[in-house]
Amino acid sequence: MHGIYEKDLDLNLLRVFVVVAEAGSVTEAASRLYLTQPAVSAALRRLSSTVGAPLFVRAGRGLALTTRGQRLFTSARPLLQALVEATVSPAAFDPKTSERTVRIGLSDANETWLLPPLLRALDEEAPRMRLVVIPVQFRTIAEALGSSAVDFAVTVADELPADTRRLSLFWGSFVCLYDPRHARVGKRLTRESYLAHEHVIVSYNGDLRGIVEDALGVQRRVRVSVPMFHSVGALVEGSALLATLPAVVAREITSLRPNLRTTPLPLDLGGAPTELLWRNTVDDDDAIRFMRDLVVRVVKTIHGPEEAPRPTTSGRG
Repeated sequence: MHGIYEKDLDLNLLRVFVVVAEAGSVTEAASRLYLTQPAVSAALRRLSSTVGAPLFVRAGRGLALTTRGQRLFTSARPLLQALVEATVSPAAFDPKTSERTVRIGLSDANETWLLPPLLRALDEEAPRMRLVVIPVQFRTIAEALGSSAVDFAVTVADELPADTRRLSLFWGSFVCLYDPRHARVGKRLTRESYLAHEHVIVSYNGDLRGIVEDALGVQRRVRVSVPMFHSVGALVEGSALLATLPAVVAREITSLRPNLRTTPLPLDLGGAPTELLWRNTVDDDDAIRFMRDLVVRVVKTIHGPEEAPRPTTSGRG
């Protein structure tokens, strides 16, 4: 590639050269190129000067390639043809045969319930495509999209750059997860009982503040703070700890740990929309669009129709 920058080479000259070589005549080439004969002759002179050798010689009433010209023609013609085809006839995307690798950003709250059915759908519709999953959350998603570390993401998000496209997938509420064999919450969990218990929280900041502290200014008795939701079920089971989780996460945990239960929160946390996020620069990428559509279909089979948008909060517990 360095030669492109070191030499003052107008690539249009190569196009003129190839057409003249095919036509064997400046007159015929000028007609095909919709140029004047002097313009074609001037282009050939400029290219010969750049190459440093004559490219044509007179042959009767037409032109014939020199040895140097033949070498250039043999190299340049297929490259120019490939450029034309890539410009006017982009390769059609076929999910059945595509071997494309797509990078998807997933928050830990969504990875467990979304990834297995997504892979099953991929096996049926695009068996040779591959996924690379990148961990993201509401504090890191803007950077991940901006640096193209991910092609799209599924997470809760706050403010994002103006070139970000957003599609709300479902509305996520919060519940309290507990082990009824150890935590005494009664038939209805009260605010007093909730605050009297010790808690396990998820904090992306590595501190003792979760969504309850940030959203409501209420300080719980935090026993342990963890960076992700994956270990919460194991910590709650067999203990009197309470955990405040997105309902979708709690459903996954209780499906694997049937001894655990959920109950409505005695505090009004509202909820947050889980969104499909991507930059408008990849809006026309057929492979990424296929994957986004597949995610939407999978989410609808699990969560049903999308609920109306509401004010957002963070995705911590």
